[in-house]
Amino acid sequence: MALDKWKKGAPYKKGISLRKKFIGDKAFYRLVLLVAVPIMIQNGITNFVGMLDNIMVGQIGTEQMSGVAIVNQLLMVYYLCVFGGLAGAGIFTAQYFGQKDNEGIRHTFRYKFWMALFLTAGAGVLLLTAGDGLIRMYLNGSSDGGDLEAAFRYGQDYLKVMLLGLPAFMMVQIYVSTLRECGETWVPMKAGIEAVLVNLCLNYLLIYGKFGLPALGVMGAAIATVVSRYVEAAIVIVWTHRNKNRNRYIEGAYETLRVPVRLAGKYFVKGAPLLINETLWSAGMAVLIQCYSVRGLSVIAGLNIANTINNVFNVVFIAMGDAVAIMIGQLLGAGRLEEARDTDNKIIAFSVFSCICVALLMVVIAPLFPEIYDTTDEVKTVARQFILAQAVFMPQAAFMHAAYFTLRSGGKTIVTFLFDSVFVWCVSVPVAFCLSRYTDMSVIAIFAMVQIADWIKCAIGFVLVKKGVWLQNIVTE
Repeated sequence: MALDKWKKGAPYKKGISLRKKFIGDKAFYRLVLLVAVPIMIQNGITNFVGMLDNIMVGQIGTEQMSGVAIVNQLLMVYYLCVFGGLAGAGIFTAQYFGQKDNEGIRHTFRYKFWMALFLTAGAGVLLLTAGDGLIRMYLNGSSDGGDLEAAFRYGQDYLKVMLLGLPAFMMVQIYVSTLRECGETWVPMKAGIEAVLVNLCLNYLLIYGKFGLPALGVMGAAIATVVSRYVEAAIVIVWTHRNKNRNRYIEGAYETLRVPVRLAGKYFVKGAPLLINETLWSAGMAVLIQCYSVRGLSVIAGLNIANTINNVFNVVFIAMGDAVAIMIGQLLGAGRLEEARDTDNKIIAFSVFSCICVALLMVVIAPLFPEIYDTTDEVKTVARQFILAQAVFMPQAAFMHAAYFTLRSGGKTIVTFLFDSVFVWCVSVPVAFCLSRYTDMSVIAIFAMVQIADWIKCAIGFVLVKKGVWLQNIVTE
């Protein structure tokens, strides 16, 4: 990545003005956007097509939409487990790249392969054997005029097909995470765009049965997603191996899959807290939604609609988090610690400001977006309320996300574990559980109280980032 093309900022000083501390020059923002924009575009298009996919499924019924939403929430636990499992090695990859150590990157690449394979096999077995019970957990509230049993059957059908796409997802994450950590963000973006276009076309053909094809409904949506994942995997794998001059680490990467025990232990020690964190955090999110679902099927459908548009706008702070991981990781690996501190301050400020603007746009869209769906007025009302609530708390989410990746970039994985998943299970989940079971509060009020509880996390993140506990090089022996 072109970190060296951006002139080093002035040394960090306690007396520096707020403007110089949090606002960079044009060259700085060009570099940040060079890293973040491809990720925003890729994630944005992926989420936009996911939104269209969701709308298409929503056009055939509330039960279909709810069944698909439940399964996607369960699969999200697996996706985040893979992200967490690879993230520990990814911290080293970014710092190895900063040191131009290709052999070190090969070791992290092989470690990622074994970790992703283990997690994928485990998820496949769990969902095959316990998938039905997990789906039913979300269907124990009131029906609100919907058919709970029909939603369950649609969820079953969708899950069976989606399981076939897990191997492709695994390989995409191994390659794309490594490419990004080494500063290559455009190729994953292009692969993502081509994959989502395939997904969109197949959605139209298979959900509704166009051009003589059968109308498969939710199964058609699942088939389209699975095929698109294999397309994306093929693109990134072929490009990486055809461009060995740009990806030196891939030469000999498969000559052996052995990872030196000393290094594997080192990656695991740093990565295990991230894996556990992502597992517990995603499980915590699933439990939160299950708490909200106690208020009825309309809540599941309404929250699904709100999350669909929220995911499109979330790409801004998610990409900024990736920019923190990539840029700060490389600066730390190169030993430029004070420059890393200065860069981090500016990226966090930029992320929060950007999300204030995005939140205002969400407020405008909130009354309009649910009208696209062919569902009940009650579901649309719930969706509008959720979108407005998510917009209000988006700048807060941007700060927490950037703080998390700041701590992670310096290898503070135990701290991020406490900061993230432990907080969810010790604060967020108990708040949602108690308010949903023992009060008559509306689901929107419960959601807001959970977000307000995150103010504690914001304060902790601010203190940890300001103290600079993350300023360390972890790859230098």
